Amino acid sequence: MCPALTSGTPEGLRCPHDPDQEPTGPRADAADLLKDTDLTGQTAVVTGAPSGLGVETVHALLGAGARVIMPVRDTARGEEVARELAQATGNSDVHVLHLDLSSLKSVRQAAGEILALAPQIRMLINNAGVMATPHGQTADGFETQFGTNHLGHFQLIRLLMPALLAAAPARVVSLSSSAHRLSDDIRWDDPNFRATPYDPWQAYGQSKTANALFAAELNRRYADQGVTANAVHPGGIMTGLQKHLPEGEAQRRGWIDENGVPNPAFKTPAQGASTSVWAATAPELDGVGGLFLEDLQQSTPLDEASPSPLFGYKPHALDADSARRLWTLSEELIDQTGK
Repeated sequence: MCPALTSGTPEGLRCPHDPDQEPTGPRADAADLLKDTDLTGQTAVVTGAPSGLGVETVHALLGAGARVIMPVRDTARGEEVARELAQATGNSDVHVLHLDLSSLKSVRQAAGEILALAPQIRMLINNAGVMATPHGQTADGFETQFGTNHLGHFQLIRLLMPALLAAAPARVVSLSSSAHRLSDDIRWDDPNFRATPYDPWQAYGQSKTANALFAAELNRRYADQGVTANAVHPGGIMTGLQKHLPEGEAQRRGWIDENGVPNPAFKTPAQGASTSVWAATAPELDGVGGLFLEDLQQSTPLDEASPSPLFGYKPHALDADSARRLWTLSEELIDQTGK
């Protein structure tokens, strides 16, 4: 953890670490961050848990004694991972249920099952997502990435809010990405790319902008009731998220070399999960929300004169007016479906 940080002072919130010093540097493994933390009696919900960052997030939380609920699309895989993590951590208090974020019907059913299991939720980590998918629609007619990454999680949180409020102080962690830079804002008149040509990266960037704006507005609405929210960029990590990339694109982008070895700037999944875990548990973040976090610290606005490829966010990701507008738009889009 970062004991030098001061709770409740979001300006300049950062972890004064040696970048190469474990376990508090930006390449710390998530489980190492919690090795001296006791989360016994606390319930966490982690979406997208059967692979990549989700596995490492659940591993860290279980290892610290938390009860973890894993809403997953593939329940067979989820049960397998849950068994493996229970054995590895010695904590069998892990529960798997079905959730398809691309279906509002599934979201509602999953939320009901989660509430039955956990009337109080201390941590909710919106980890699941898809990236650069072919043009398509969710079961409810939304563009796949906007509908899955944002609207599915938005509705899940709305339905689980009673349990978060009951557990207050509670935290929501919304995984964004540096890809929010690919979209200067939400396509307010056409978020589902119905009238304009589809671009998978612009659509992904829009969904990641939405994830950050959602956290900002949720925090504005509920922080005074004890539920805070922050957006997290986990860093560059090669996981199953890249499965929709055309063959060779990861290499052309410099993410892997000709032998498939990830760029040294990329993190491992265990390292990538660390900021999510920090955001969900760190004492120095008690009562602190509405931030964009990365590398175990508060991020800073991107310097347009000399943009860093690895650190910093564009201000549109936390714009208060856009955050309010997106919340209203999201409610309208979901309510129109009757689900």
